[in-house]
Amino acid sequence: MIFALIGNQNSGKTTLFNQLTGANQHVGNFPGVTVEKKEGKIRKQKDVFLIDLPGIYSLSPYTAEEVVTRDFLLNDKPDGIINIVDATNIERNLYLTLQLMELNIPIILALNMMDELEKGGGSINVKKMEEVLGLPVVPIVASKNQGVDELVSRAVKTVEAGNLKPYRDFCKGPLHKCIHSISHLLEFKAKAKNIPSRFAATKLVEGDQPMRQLLDLPEQDLHIMEHIVEEMEKELGTDREAALADMRYDFIENLVSQAVNKPFSSPERVRSDRIDSLLTHKYLAIPVFLGIMLATFWLTFNVAGAWLSDLMMAGIDSITAAFDGWLTEAQVAGWMHSLLIDGVFAGVGSVLSFLPNIMVLFLFLSLLEDSGYMARVAFVMDKLLRKIGLSGRSFVPMLIGFGCSVPAIMSTRTLASERDRKMTIILTPFISCSAKMPVYAVFTAAFFMDHRPLILLSLYVLGILVAVVMGLIMSHTIFSGNPVPFVMELPVYRMPYAKSVVLHMWEKAKDFITRAFTVIFLATIIIWFLSNFDIRFNLVADNDLSLLADLGRLASPVFEPLGFGDWRASTALVTGLMAKETMISTLAILTGASESNITQSLTQMFTPASAYAFLCFSLLYMPCVAAMAATRREMGSMAVTVGVMAFQTATAWVVAFIVYRLIGLFGPATGVMNPVDWLLAAGLLLIVLTVLAYMRRQKKKPSCSGGCAGCAYAANCSAEKKKSDSGRLK
Repeated sequence: MIFALIGNQNSGKTTLFNQLTGANQHVGNFPGVTVEKKEGKIRKQKDVFLIDLPGIYSLSPYTAEEVVTRDFLLNDKPDGIINIVDATNIERNLYLTLQLMELNIPIILALNMMDELEKGGGSINVKKMEEVLGLPVVPIVASKNQGVDELVSRAVKTVEAGNLKPYRDFCKGPLHKCIHSISHLLEFKAKAKNIPSRFAATKLVEGDQPMRQLLDLPEQDLHIMEHIVEEMEKELGTDREAALADMRYDFIENLVSQAVNKPFSSPERVRSDRIDSLLTHKYLAIPVFLGIMLATFWLTFNVAGAWLSDLMMAGIDSITAAFDGWLTEAQVAGWMHSLLIDGVFAGVGSVLSFLPNIMVLFLFLSLLEDSGYMARVAFVMDKLLRKIGLSGRSFVPMLIGFGCSVPAIMSTRTLASERDRKMTIILTPFISCSAKMPVYAVFTAAFFMDHRPLILLSLYVLGILVAVVMGLIMSHTIFSGNPVPFVMELPVYRMPYAKSVVLHMWEKAKDFITRAFTVIFLATIIIWFLSNFDIRFNLVADNDLSLLADLGRLASPVFEPLGFGDWRASTALVTGLMAKETMISTLAILTGASESNITQSLTQMFTPASAYAFLCFSLLYMPCVAAMAATRREMGSMAVTVGVMAFQTATAWVVAFIVYRLIGLFGPATGVMNPVDWLLAAGLLLIVLTVLAYMRRQKKKPSCSGGCAGCAYAANCSAEKKKSDSGRLK
């Protein structure tokens, strides 16, 4: 028995999924956490499974996540639907419920967040709601596991009974005549495709193109349907989509008036409005955000994280020394001794020592996210992002990018516009991910110990500014056009749940440790081998004579104008493509440094100016192979993906070049640029411009954001699209 868990974004779906299945999916207090379907077995039930689908507001597939949900319902045909509804926003949530009812699948309505409704003096007459809807309704509080057992019991009994009640037809007048006429006209086609004719008819009235393609109706039938819809629009004096929306909301308003006692204002909403008067203030919002991030970095690297990291480092050094002594006593071969101590322990240990910093950082980020503050940041950033042709919704993937670029790139599926989605995919890797934290930690400890929080904040702000500038360039070149309107629900502020915060920290820690003992472990062995043998596979006494040094010197001239022409620095950047943490492992192995004295070794390779330029390049150049694969999957083209990687790396070079030279103007002399440096700078800038020009030639015709009047591409519109001012050119 398979149930689909469906509801609006931020209605508590993932929380309920975790309660029902015992899974530990991440829960966030902002929309768009789930972008792919997840499956789990319901506890205490035999062979009963639950599919958690992305949060949606409608079954009209405008975004990739809505396509995932709709395709599952139409193609996989679950045995039942658990429709979770936010009881504090019941009118908006029930709009989706009425669409689900047209699918002829057993539905169980779960009224979530009943505790918040009751705190404000509200209540719901569950029996009356069941009577009007014709569906079983169960009040629950998913976060506290209240009512969840009853929900499962009634859901299983409803499906086992198999007596699906006839569809409650709530349309009337001209719209009733329109829907039923079209329903009869396509009945046989819909039956052949195993689609409820009522659902298919409603979608065709809306002008749903995927449904048209799926049913493959003859042209004559389409003309008849269009005529029927036009007659309905004339009689009602409104357009087709507004007519359907009015029909559903009229029914919902009638239902709410009979069954719901709405609170005047919930305490949570009153509290949220007061807090928002400061946190979303026109002038104070961004300074407050920067202040919060600065405090986060100070606590992470100067207070809690620093002490824990030093403790971790001391423990790793002790284990390394003990193991080193044991290998010496056992008279293990010299090359094996070097591989284990100078390779594995130096490489993996140098990365693991920064695990406490990662966990402390994500403790604070999780608190900000679960409280609902991060949703406000997206709202505040909308004005800034709109200037570069994006909406505030694009900031949600960028926020996720602070953790990891892979889920951030995947979360762009929540964006309705293909243009916005592709721009966000390209810009998101400029946002600093957690994998780069060990790099920042080591370099700031070596060169900027007294100003670590400010340096870290400057890197995060630099990533955002570069994304803004490059977005501005792209919005006027390859992605010209207007962003879609930004509509986003701001959840009320809530106290973060300890379980959710700990889970978020554990997810990041587990991911970090897994990579340390898989990707980074393998990388340290390869790096040790290449740095200890020459091209003839002879063991070398000095790694300057090694095969890795020869390879590193091939790339080092590219980075000479940036101040870090040492072959070891360029080698670290190349190995960082496997995982960014590997950069520290590489430097530890190549310098022969332990976890505790790697900072001293770096001061011999870099100046403060070149170290900061190195950090800037590490921040902005192409992401790891996992993020590359995610980009390839979302973009759908390997050629475009390669172009995006070249664009990001060239941008990183240009920014690091500018930063290094600017520091030279105000700080210690960094040397005079020779003609080769100028040629290299011009070449990298030419790569950026070439990639932009190529992508501009490849792009499709832009989609308009409004009506057809005055559109240069109106001649290419279909006859149906020309007739509607709301039609969008695809």
